[in-house]
Amino acid sequence: MSMRPNSLWEIWANGQAASNCWLNTPSAYVAELIAHQGWDSVTVDLQHGMIGMEDAYAMVTAISTTDCVPLVRVPWNDPAQIMRALDAGAYGIIAPMINNRQECEAFVGACRYAPEGYRSVGPNRALLYGGSSYLDKANRTIVIFAMIETVEGLAHLESICETPGLDGVLIGPSDLGLSMGREAKSNQTDPEVVEAIEHILKTAKETGKKTAIFNSDVTYAREMAEKGFDLVTAASDTGMIRNGAELLKELKGH
Repeated sequence: MSMRPNSLWEIWANGQAASNCWLNTPSAYVAELIAHQGWDSVTVDLQHGMIGMEDAYAMVTAISTTDCVPLVRVPWNDPAQIMRALDAGAYGIIAPMINNRQECEAFVGACRYAPEGYRSVGPNRALLYGGSSYLDKANRTIVIFAMIETVEGLAHLESICETPGLDGVLIGPSDLGLSMGREAKSNQTDPEVVEAIEHILKTAKETGKKTAIFNSDVTYAREMAEKGFDLVTAASDTGMIRNGAELLKELKGH
């Protein structure tokens, strides 16, 4: 059996942007429900979501009932957490707060088997999900994104993007804005932050890296896709719940 393909690579090969939904809720049922809605990928957030590793295992398994690609944002650039998420069957890893080449090299190494990295062999559930060729093909199939979300990351952007084995960069607009002394918000309109975002996009493209960005609005995410981003987050489970709860105001006549 060959390794299960990662459909994100197929989408990008066709010159299209992939959609992503962010999951903050520790629920396999919510993950399965969202994955069945037709998203190209979903991200299980272990950094700011209320999700532990055991929840993540169940959620990644639930997502696997669909063609949706399961991504995991780990809590930090920690090899142990990265390898556990990969062994659980994550087909993509997102590492927050990557600020320089050294940190990026450590991140890439934790995601790749030797000789390209130092990931330990023990894929367990990943072998069930990915197939018998997992060990041979995982390095080329799993997609890994380093988050650029600080002024330090901006200062070392080119060297980060040139890190061998890194697939792409994902912009965290809120932290980036805050780090720049501007407002922390996901759908950035501040001219200075927008300029930084466009600089990241341009630099990543020039170095052959994929580009991703977190947003919380479909219209803004569509604009980012039109700018050339390869992966756009357009919604989250908690955001959709909050938006749906606005119906209460309508019910009460507010």
